[in-house]
Amino acid sequence: MSEINRTDGKEAKKRMHLRLMIFAAVFAALTYVVFTFLSIPIPTPGGGKVTIHLGNAFCILGALLLGSVYGSVGGAIGLTLADLFDPLYITQAPITFVIKLIMGLIVGLFAHKAGRITRTNDTKAVLRWVIISSTAGMLFNAFFDPLIRYFYKIIVLGKAAADVSLVINMGVTAVNSVVSIIVCVALYMALRVPLKKIGMFFVF
Repeated sequence: MSEINRTDGKEAKKRMHLRLMIFAAVFAALTYVVFTFLSIPIPTPGGGKVTIHLGNAFCILGALLLGSVYGSVGGAIGLTLADLFDPLYITQAPITFVIKLIMGLIVGLFAHKAGRITRTNDTKAVLRWVIISSTAGMLFNAFFDPLIRYFYKIIVLGKAAADVSLVINMGVTAVNSVVSIIVCVALYMALRVPLKKIGMFFVF
């Protein structure tokens, strides 16, 4: 009997991992579409650009719904693909992948390890931890994304152009961060109950 239970447990884990992989792919696609088609580009000195977008919101949402690993990988892949298909961003794709992956991991760790948001029915506690985890991830992104890209642009564009670009990038990133937190928190709280009802809510 115990052998049957162990076999059933392994099969259940395989099915869960498969579902998580599928949903990670869905979030990668959503993130790519949102960034590529629902964004506002702002030109910067040296022929570059920064973008006001909601791609980060879906990176965070993925980490909240799918956990640290699958959620962060899905979001990171989506925004990296968006960079790879854009001639102005293609050389920065590796930077994007690393930053968004770490951002998602931070969100997932706060939400699931500290807040245990999928294991409680206390709506106020869930909301509090969703805000905390989303803010933690976006603070990391808001600081390191412009900074790392700044040093990259010094090498490519020169210090003067990079300095101007840094100021613009920090401003745009701050706007993206605030909007992303609001959108992500609203979406997660709205999706939480419906996903539970249809059996698509993952508990970590």
